[in-house]
Amino acid sequence: MVTMAQRLEALRMERGISRPALSAALGFPKTAMEKFETGRQTPTQDQQRKLADYFSVTLPYLRGESDDPAQGDSWLSGNVPTEEPVRTPAAPPVSKKPRPAAVQEDGAVFGALLKSPSFQALMRDAALEALRSPEGQELLAKAVRRELGRR
Repeated sequence: MVTMAQRLEALRMERGISRPALSAALGFPKTAMEKFETGRQTPTQDQQRKLADYFSVTLPYLRGESDDPAQGDSWLSGNVPTEEPVRTPAAPPVSKKPRPAAVQEDGAVFGALLKSPSFQALMRDAALEALRSPEGQELLAKAVRRELGRR
């Protein structure tokens, strides 16, 4: 498996840019890329996002978790079957008063946020981080056992 350090060096070499120049272009300390590529230091989440954006690759690719620079794992892309939704009792009727313009604009802004690639990448990163935790690993194991039990 490719490490993030190896992936960073390969991407930088493909672009033909020096370590100090890349560090400067991204606003990192001068020796940051040297430390990242030699494995002496791991980039922060924010630095990883900046690097992925700079090289136009996904975070899983940058980290060496995927070999496809344009797409993460399929389960992150929504290719997972969903379970039946839980039925809840009907809510009481809502007043049909027109909403103020400010509320409608906020809804549009929120909708745009949800559709933005950077927000989706942030959510994917958060999900991956949660799933890597001991609790996340336990949830994954439980889901796999449940799925294997259905067959």
